[in-house]
Amino acid sequence: MVDHINSSRHGNITTIEDPIEYLFEDKHCVVYQREVGRDTRSFAGGLRSVLRQSPDVIMLGEMRDPETMAVAIGAAEMGHLILSSIHTTSASATVERIVNAFQPHERAQIRAQLASVLTGVVSQRLLKRANGPGRVPAVEIMINTPSVRKHIEEGNTPEIYSAIREGRHFGMNTMNQYLERLVQANHISTEEALNNAGNIQELRQMLRQT
Repeated sequence: MVDHINSSRHGNITTIEDPIEYLFEDKHCVVYQREVGRDTRSFAGGLRSVLRQSPDVIMLGEMRDPETMAVAIGAAEMGHLILSSIHTTSASATVERIVNAFQPHERAQIRAQLASVLTGVVSQRLLKRANGPGRVPAVEIMINTPSVRKHIEEGNTPEIYSAIREGRHFGMNTMNQYLERLVQANHISTEEALNNAGNIQELRQMLRQT
């Protein structure tokens, strides 16, 4: 994603990583890369420092704690594009993980802020390829549509799954929907799909398995 932005638009990109995984050369953008432990003490501290340099895009290697999440959400409210990763199993679980990282009395405000600044969530798994060596990505895509935004604001995260499942015209799909496509295209086996299904019974029905 950083490389795509670097190749397709003009601006300043800053990455804060632990450790730096890829070295980017300036293309259409100027790219600054910082490493936690060497250039900055923490993700949150590095992010605060970066905000003084008028970045257009900020890539955080990971959001590990509520302090980093709060600063990232605040930066997004200021108009910066924030890209980051978080260890969860699905798009809706990502929303829950962020909200539940905060104290109970803070969660209503965080839900409101997150609902207003979130663009989308991509949840990815790498699966064994059936038609050759290597792996193939399976992705769940959530776009912050009005219905998703409402569910986030109201704390109805279980309803986000239904919004994703029914939102193909917005570019969304659940993990099971993507697994179904991979099986139909013979990219992965049915067994591999079922082993990685979010809802095994639902996927069995989709694949007409018993």
